Amino acid sequence: MEKELIHKHLLIRAEVKKPLATEEDTVAWMKKLINKIDMNILAGPYSSRVTKKGNKGLSGVAIIDTSHIGIHTWDEPQPALVQLDVYSCKEFKKTDVLECLETFEPIIVEYKYFDRETNFKELK
Repeated sequence: MEKELIHKHLLIRAEVKKPLATEEDTVAWMKKLINKIDMNILAGPYSSRVTKKGNKGLSGVAIIDTSHIGIHTWDEPQPALVQLDVYSCKEFKKTDVLECLETFEPIIVEYKYFDRETNFKELK
């Protein structure tokens, strides 16, 4: 029997008290997340600081063997803003991802969790 395709996509928007401070912090946090959700890194994580006014913060990306993870933080607004994108063709628990956000001391966390194999069916 052929294995059913899996395409899980978690999008998170969080307002936080403690955004990532450095590129090194971003890379370390992403490695921790990737380990927590039991994925394998193919490239990265990479991080860069954005210094353009109105868009200041950090961005990070990693290519995992089942797709990708991207994080963007804006530290100018108060509270700071974090946007996270986790897409994988391997199952992962959204609760594990949400637990990793605790580092940022979130005030508000909103998310959408999709099964992209079935026309973006939203998962609970």
